Amino acid sequence: MPTAFGAESTTDDVLAGVDLSGKRVLVTGVSAGLGVETARALAAHGATVVGAARDLKKARAATEVVRADAKNGGSLDLVELDLASLASVRACADALVAAGKAFDLVICNAGVMATPLGKTADGFETQFGTNHLGHFVLVNRIASLIKDGGRLVNLSSAGHRFSDVDLDDPGFERGGYSEFAAYGRSKTANILFAVEFDRRHKARGVRATALHPGVIQTELGRYMTPEIMAAMAASLAESAKTAGASNFSFKTIPQGAATSVWAGAVAAADEVGGRYCEDCHVAELQEDPNARGGVRAYALDPDRAKALWAKSEAMVGEQFS
Repeated sequence: MPTAFGAESTTDDVLAGVDLSGKRVLVTGVSAGLGVETARALAAHGATVVGAARDLKKARAATEVVRADAKNGGSLDLVELDLASLASVRACADALVAAGKAFDLVICNAGVMATPLGKTADGFETQFGTNHLGHFVLVNRIASLIKDGGRLVNLSSAGHRFSDVDLDDPGFERGGYSEFAAYGRSKTANILFAVEFDRRHKARGVRATALHPGVIQTELGRYMTPEIMAAMAASLAESAKTAGASNFSFKTIPQGAATSVWAGAVAAADEVGGRYCEDCHVAELQEDPNARGGVRAYALDPDRAKALWAKSEAMVGEQFS
C-alpha cells in the first residue's frame, strides 16, 4: 500500500486497506460531484454515511451508486439541508441532535461558486452565507455529536487566494461586488473556521482541517460561462508554466475527493489539525501569486480566525461555546 499520495491519487487509492466499519460520517452536498464520490468511497469501506442535500429527490437519484457500492456494513441515509436558509440549517441540526447518534467525522463539502450578486434567505451575500455561515451554524449546533477524537473537514479552495475575508463589509454593501472575490472570501472563511474550531475542540481530541480538492469540472461551476471556464483554464495553465510544472489538467472527481477522505480518515490528526491541505498533503505557506499551490498566511491567522468567529456569531444571532 502506498505510503504517500499526491495530486493523481483517487479515493480508492487513499482508502485501500482502510476499514471504516462502525464509523459514522456526515457529508454535506451529496446530490452531485465530490459529495457523491466522497460518500461512495466512505460507504464502500464500511462507514455509515449521513448525506445532507437541499434537493432530496436529486440526491436519492445521484446516490444510487453509493448504496450499490456499500460494503462491510456501509450505508447511506439522507437528510434535508439548505445551507442558504438558517431555518433549514437549524432544523437539520436539531433533528440530528434529537436522534442522538454521534459522528466520527463531519465533511462540509457543499458549496456554491462565482454566483451573481444575491442574498440567502437570511439576507447574507450568497457565497459567504452558503459556504461559510450555513456550515458555521450547522457544525456548531451538532458539535456535541462529534466524538472525542473525531474530526471536521471543511472544503475550501485555492480560490481563497482571491481574497481575505472583509469583516467590515462581508456582504458587499459598499459595492464593488466580484463573483470571484466573494468566492475567495467564503473559501478563506472556511479555512479560518477550521482553525478556530480546531483550537476550541482539540482538548478533547477533535481536530479540524480545511482543504483544496483541486480543480474539477463539477456542478460547482454551473454559474460560470464557457468563456469564464476557458479563461480560468488558460490562467491555470500559464501559472503551471510559470511555476515550471507540467501542463495544467483538470482532476477527475475521484481524484478531487481523495484529499477529503485522506484528511478525514487517513492522515494523522496532529498532522492536519488547524492546517490547510491539498493533493493529499499539508500545504505550505505561499505568497507567490504565480505559485500553483500553498496557502495564504491570512487564512491561517489565529487572531483573524477568532475575529471571524465573533463576526459570524453576530451575523447569525447565536453564540457557541
